[in-house]
Amino acid sequence: QLQSVPHGDPRIAHRPSRVGRRARVRPKSTWPAPNARTRGVRSSRHLPGDVRNCAGQRGDPRIVRRRGRVPSARIVRDRAAMSAMANAVPIVAMARDSPAACSGRCVSVRGSPAACSSRAATSFRRNAAAGGRVVNRARARRRSPIPPVAVIENPAGVTVTESTGDDDRKSSLRVDFLVIGSGISGLSFALEAAEFGKVAVVTKDVAYEGSTHYAQGGISAVIDPNDTAEEHARDTQIAGDFLCDQSAVDVVCAEGKDAVDKLVAFGCEFTRRACGSLHLAREGGHSKHRIVHAADMTGKEIERALLESARAHPNVTFYEHHAARDLVVSETPDRRRCIGAEVIRRSDGAAVTFLACCTLLACGGAGQLFPSTTNPSVSTGDGVAMAVRANTDVANMEFYQFHPTSLYVGPGSVAAKKKPNENAFLVTEAVRGHGGRLFNHAGERFMSRYDDRLELAPRDVVARAIDCEIKSAAEAGIEARCVYLDVSHLPADDILEHFPGIAAELKERGLDMTSDRIPVVPAAHYLCGGVRTNLDGQTFLDGLFACGETACTGLHGANRLASNSLLEAVVFANRAFRASVDRLANDAADLEPLFAAAEEAAAVEEIRRMAVSGGTKGSALEYDARPEWAGVMRQEVQRVMWSAAGIVRDSDTLARAEEELEGLLARCDEETRTRGECLYSHELGNLITVGLTVVKCAGMRKESRGLHYNVDYPERVESERQPTVLAGIDKDCKGETGASGGPAAGEDEEGEVKKVSFTPR
Repeated sequence: QLQSVPHGDPRIAHRPSRVGRRARVRPKSTWPAPNARTRGVRSSRHLPGDVRNCAGQRGDPRIVRRRGRVPSARIVRDRAAMSAMANAVPIVAMARDSPAACSGRCVSVRGSPAACSSRAATSFRRNAAAGGRVVNRARARRRSPIPPVAVIENPAGVTVTESTGDDDRKSSLRVDFLVIGSGISGLSFALEAAEFGKVAVVTKDVAYEGSTHYAQGGISAVIDPNDTAEEHARDTQIAGDFLCDQSAVDVVCAEGKDAVDKLVAFGCEFTRRACGSLHLAREGGHSKHRIVHAADMTGKEIERALLESARAHPNVTFYEHHAARDLVVSETPDRRRCIGAEVIRRSDGAAVTFLACCTLLACGGAGQLFPSTTNPSVSTGDGVAMAVRANTDVANMEFYQFHPTSLYVGPGSVAAKKKPNENAFLVTEAVRGHGGRLFNHAGERFMSRYDDRLELAPRDVVARAIDCEIKSAAEAGIEARCVYLDVSHLPADDILEHFPGIAAELKERGLDMTSDRIPVVPAAHYLCGGVRTNLDGQTFLDGLFACGETACTGLHGANRLASNSLLEAVVFANRAFRASVDRLANDAADLEPLFAAAEEAAAVEEIRRMAVSGGTKGSALEYDARPEWAGVMRQEVQRVMWSAAGIVRDSDTLARAEEELEGLLARCDEETRTRGECLYSHELGNLITVGLTVVKCAGMRKESRGLHYNVDYPERVESERQPTVLAGIDKDCKGETGASGGPAAGEDEEGEVKKVSFTPR
């Protein structure tokens, strides 16, 4: 195994005076003498084939690179280290764009261990046994065809047979932990689980593209000595309109400081005071300053730190541009288990079956259900839709949070659009917490008419107030499509120091945050419901866990308290990791026959698919195509959802929306069968499935609470103060907790949960 050489090693002559200069090995007396096979060789094309195949890694301190031009060869100087690899676990470097996992025993930049990025498709054992080798990576890619199958041995001793050749478009991959999603919850889980086994992180775009990256405000935690977990819990219950599961609230608030410490340990650099302590901000709904943040780009900093740590871990492998299609569920007479997921490789549309002892859904929310959302384009409800199709319970889907202050760039706005179909730009809650004020079209500060807390009221209150102001102006014949957020009364330097990202974005759009009023409107922001879990992140489907916005843990109740989402993601990722490690230790042997059966079924399905397609290969352009019919239907779904399940709702419109969405789902399935599946059509099906759960839950709730406001039931009803659960399978609902009560979680306050039969697609 290649050993990383520490900084300061006497063999290395570092030249700090010139950035980018390559390190050179010294002294020459330590180099092996050239032999007949390598003497005088300047390029890999002059070497025998078995010598050319060694996949040297960039950053290896034993590699000498020629200065002044791109090197044609890299010479591995340490014969002893290479010879030692002869008896190591074989490493197979996979073909380009293959979903294969490398065992990761390589040295990357600065000597840190990382997942192997080599594309040379040869066995490292043979090359290591022969000693030093010369590598030309570009020429290695143009070598003879790669073997169609490679066998990788992992530390657990499980042999993985995986397709790697260009002729194979179906492969099966076994790992210990499968994580679908690469946000804060998925990466936190992956980093913890990687200490106990192999982790595959599947994400349908680049790894950083997700809601975490765009989170601005921060992560709430009790850090200040004058603050307490009990006060944080009370603020959470008030914001959640007393529908929060108290056990989930207590767990998250008590473990908040540990979660922040863990993020700091992973490399997150939060804003600090001059004395070195964390700077704590305050946001709407919080009674104390408890928001840990990195200026106004907290999510971006957290994603950066977690991604760097995960990419550097040898047991974590990323599969970017891989879209999860459905969960793989094994059913026996006495038990149903999730044993992985079927994933589509976007580069060619090929299906890859990932099999794992534990599968985590961390796919984010479904903001694309609505025409205006702060969520990125990948937020299409994939995790919830997959869980519904796997007959797993979902809960509290009627509670969709609309952030009150997204930038308005529509007709008449002074803020310019940057792209025609861009998502709404979020102006963080912290701006109002810092002293921002809201004004209507007439220049009146209006929040005093709706809540004594003014601009610091919870998001649902502020969003409804803004909606009411806009509609009242329209009824009076005044064209007012937004309200205005103003911080011009605050010192300009103070604003630029605390909100540099927002100020820069607004400046690009022609607004000066320190002097101009910011036009804002509510936009779909966060799904408070989701896949129902217990306090360990375990769903009602054995082997399936859920965290983050995909999950309904019971923490948020009827409305999420600002900055509680990032906290919940870290806390429940850690708890899910502990539960999944226990499962790995106890159930791994029992899952072996299930994995074998799933691999056989996947192979049969691939043969059938190849027969239907005539053996033709797909392409990224083909699978990523956006057919016109799917675009038109998505706009129709967004229209239905905004009309029926927007900020203000009524029962008749909800009932009509349910019928419309069921018809749209049938049409989507038919078009997909007729025209072929693509990413856009698959996302459309997921959006409609999630939309159905939203309107069904909203129709079941006969009151107004939190984010759900129904004009036909405008008051709170105490008998309705219980979670709304859509049951995937028939079971006795007595004695189960509402949102947070996964298997054997105990009774809730009412002793019963409202449940309906929900037949998934």
